[in-house]
Amino acid sequence: MKDEKTLAYINLFAILGALPYLCDLDRKSAQLIENANVSVGFAVKGGPSATLFFGSGRCRMVPGTDRCQVKLPFSSCKKFNGLIDGTVTPIPTKGITKAGFLTGPFTKLTDRLTTFLRPAPGALDDPEFFRISTTLMFHVIAEAAAQIANEDPIGQCSAAGIVDGTAKLSIQNGPGAALCCRNHKLLAVHRAPEEFLSYMEFQDMHVARDLFDGVINAIAAVGLGQVRIGGMISQIDNINRILDRVAVYLA
Repeated sequence: MKDEKTLAYINLFAILGALPYLCDLDRKSAQLIENANVSVGFAVKGGPSATLFFGSGRCRMVPGTDRCQVKLPFSSCKKFNGLIDGTVTPIPTKGITKAGFLTGPFTKLTDRLTTFLRPAPGALDDPEFFRISTTLMFHVIAEAAAQIANEDPIGQCSAAGIVDGTAKLSIQNGPGAALCCRNHKLLAVHRAPEEFLSYMEFQDMHVARDLFDGVINAIAAVGLGQVRIGGMISQIDNINRILDRVAVYLA
């Protein structure tokens, strides 16, 4: 079962939060916003808020909506989740003159993100598409894990067993991230940490992809040496429980 509030946090910080990485990885995506100079804020009542800044082919996200030029309010987490699944069309309460960006470049950019996160049959056969798609999925999963640990009732139970410290998640010769735990709250940092208490490393991009897609079993992959874990195993064990919840929300 999915919690609407948790899903809203995932949709904002993990799904829309992947747009900066998309623009860094994919030239066509960067070109869509190469002439942009606008910031779009998402304010969800009883839920998350954040602003995406677009400019010169780059994108970044910051919490809050204080500095946004265009503001999109949502009366509930369910309404915001409707934006992501295409059933809700929001009306800006600020920056209506820049609404053309939302219906033009922004929509095209989110469509391209969907193309990579939900690839069509055969799309992953292209090596470059595979690299971008898998890297994006890695960042989405790392961020979603943090949001589930902090917001999802089941995820919070697992987070209660995580001691303070940093867990490193990485793909060998690929992207890395850190899940930083403090007082049973997780913060995802999207770069490999220099110091960490525990670690989980995927052998390569193909192993990571197979795990993301549920093609192979995580426990079996550890036994075969395709996934390396170490350090404080209890920390990794509880993070693995949270990753199981990620699969539920991203399905």
